[in-house]
Amino acid sequence: MPSPAGISGIDSVSRALETVLASLDDSKAENIVPIDIRGKSSLADHMVVASGRSHRHVAAVAEHLLTALKDAGFGNARVEGLPAADWVLIDSGDVIVHVFRPEVREFYNLEKMWQTPDLEEETLH
Repeated sequence: MPSPAGISGIDSVSRALETVLASLDDSKAENIVPIDIRGKSSLADHMVVASGRSHRHVAAVAEHLLTALKDAGFGNARVEGLPAADWVLIDSGDVIVHVFRPEVREFYNLEKMWQTPDLEEETLH
C-alpha cells in the first residue's frame, strides 16, 4: 500500500503537469507536446516542449508559466535562456519545460530524441 507521502508526490507531479499545460495553452503556445520521461531520466518525470511565434512570444509564454507555477504553490522554478528568448528552459523539479522559437525547435528536435523507443524494447519485437 503506498504511503500518504507517495500519493501526495504523485498528486504534486500531476498538478505540476496540469499547471504547465494550462499555462501554455492560456499563453497561446503552439505545438505543445508533453513527454513522459519517467524511467528514462532522473531529471524529472515529465518534459513539455512548446513553441512561441517570436522572441517576444517565447518570453511572454515563459514568464506567464513562471508566474503560474509560483501561484500554484510550486515555488520559483529555475529558468535559463529568458534574455535571448530563442529557447527558454524552465525546470520546476517534476516537470521540465522547453519553449522554443519554431526554427530553433526544429533544429534541436528534442521530441524525437526523448520519444525514441527504448533499444531493449526494439530488440524484443
